[in-house]
Amino acid sequence: MLLAAAPHCFSSSAVSLLSLRSCKFVSRLSKRRTCYISVSPIRTCRASLITDSDSFEVGRLIGSYGFMNITSYSGYQLGMDFGNFPGDFNNLKVQDVGEGSVKIRLYEGRIAQGSLRGTPVIFKVYPGQRAGGIEADMLAANELNSHALLQSSSKPICQNLLMLVGGFETKTGEQWLAFRDDGKYSAADYAKITSQKISRNRVSESSWNHFELQQTMERRRYFIIKLLRGTINGLAFMHAHDRLHQSLGPSSVILNTVVERDAAYLVPRLRDLAFSVDIRISQFEEDRGTLSEGLWRRATAAGALSSMEKRSFGIADDIYEAGLLFAYLAFVPFCEAGIMDSLSLQRLLESTFRLDLEATRE
Repeated sequence: MLLAAAPHCFSSSAVSLLSLRSCKFVSRLSKRRTCYISVSPIRTCRASLITDSDSFEVGRLIGSYGFMNITSYSGYQLGMDFGNFPGDFNNLKVQDVGEGSVKIRLYEGRIAQGSLRGTPVIFKVYPGQRAGGIEADMLAANELNSHALLQSSSKPICQNLLMLVGGFETKTGEQWLAFRDDGKYSAADYAKITSQKISRNRVSESSWNHFELQQTMERRRYFIIKLLRGTINGLAFMHAHDRLHQSLGPSSVILNTVVERDAAYLVPRLRDLAFSVDIRISQFEEDRGTLSEGLWRRATAAGALSSMEKRSFGIADDIYEAGLLFAYLAFVPFCEAGIMDSLSLQRLLESTFRLDLEATRE
């Protein structure tokens, strides 16, 4: 069954939260129902989502992953003289992170009914309150709400965002979000595959064709540039619609191909909007919810006090994460396997080079 649901049918700040309980209740009342919710005096949102579990077929488990939580926020404690660095360097802060309690499972599947029958999907399964606590429901609620809002735009939907097609809740409270299957590999997978190829080629370096090496590097640069352009385009679309990503990294960019020769067909798409933040000015006057507490605490510590200053800080924070992704793709796909990873690179840039890009280049 299809349900047209406005994004604010679901509250990201409520605790019973998202689930899709309200959607499933409505879908039982009629085969198709449209819900219009005014989110501002001049704006009405609409997004079509499939919310009947019978409309889906679930396939094999394809993987799982978790989240990292910001556990504290403090200044650098390196005991070093910063006299040679810019005057505002001591104002920089660092985050202490820990592993989150929510574990996500991914399944293959397809739509089994309706006009989209046969469409392949990827299920993202949140464990529900019993296994993942209230945080699991909050993350699922926020991800659904974020996609629904972005997909309800009056403008054409950005091709660089993963498309949510629906979801349902199981009897055990698990939240199953269904996304169109636009690729199973991430930018992190691409970097890993590429670095492994470099390591294998090092072993047989004596027989390596240098002309072919040059061609490979040119294709790699083109592939990475297109990957970055698509990522930034998706992020810009989110910012234009008053949403932050807040979880941007190599694993949150899905690719429809990792074959560098097929770069002309490459379409990167952003996923993992569970930590996305609403930055409409009106939201700063309301309860912003626990998922964004860390961001606004960092904003206040950096001197952003007004709503506009905090909004700008949030956008800049997303752009900073995009910069770290840029650095990752500029290094890792050109290194042998195991030499560099995203966290090590971030520590290197922030601690060793103090965000000095010229020193990093040298």
